Amino acid sequence: MIQAAMVQAGARAANQPQDGGSGPTSPLQSMNVQPIPIAIAKKLVERHHYLHSLPGGTKLAFGVFVGTRLLGAATLGVGPFNGCSLVEGATSADCLTLTRLWLSDELPRNSESRVIGTLQRELRRHTSVRFLLSYADPSQGHVGIIYQASNWLYTGLSDPAPLYDLGDGIAHHNRSLAHTLGTRSVRHLKSNGVEVKLIVQSPKHRYVTFLDKSWRCRLRVPVLPYPKKEGAPG
Repeated sequence: MIQAAMVQAGARAANQPQDGGSGPTSPLQSMNVQPIPIAIAKKLVERHHYLHSLPGGTKLAFGVFVGTRLLGAATLGVGPFNGCSLVEGATSADCLTLTRLWLSDELPRNSESRVIGTLQRELRRHTSVRFLLSYADPSQGHVGIIYQASNWLYTGLSDPAPLYDLGDGIAHHNRSLAHTLGTRSVRHLKSNGVEVKLIVQSPKHRYVTFLDKSWRCRLRVPVLPYPKKEGAPG
């Protein structure tokens, strides 16, 4: 579905600066985004992302490289079960959710926007996905600045979905329970000796972008002004 060839995110190769001579380029110019095995992305996300988990239902994973160094990962998957209902006539095959994005602090500050732009181009070119969703967690102080910078549409706060602690200190989505344990029934897990604690979640800021622009008119929910961080000028 996605070609395995490396996707260039920088404008020029590291040995081809703007003036035509030889010399170093910035990490942003030499950054490459390419598909990687989900297992590798999972290790990176579990180690570095603030949630330390990868949701079940992950379908695609990309690595962010500078030279041979892997300095970031982005994953896409099925997301919330009712995500496709935001768009009239859409099915789950028409939509992917950007479930995790982690980039090393070694990369420039605007690397997130560059990576997201590259993912959108490659998904548009090599898949039949019509639109993408993503969420920003206000409990972590996130309002979705990277999606705003990439001109995604803001559609308000999502309905909160609970997470579950299985005693490992990791917040698991119910889809992850089904993926790893074969069931998402908390009652069944508890009856089989698995301790499950409910982690109440707050609503999250929800963003959408259309890879197929003709589908924009199908959006069922209103587009709202971008939220701002507390203390930001109005």
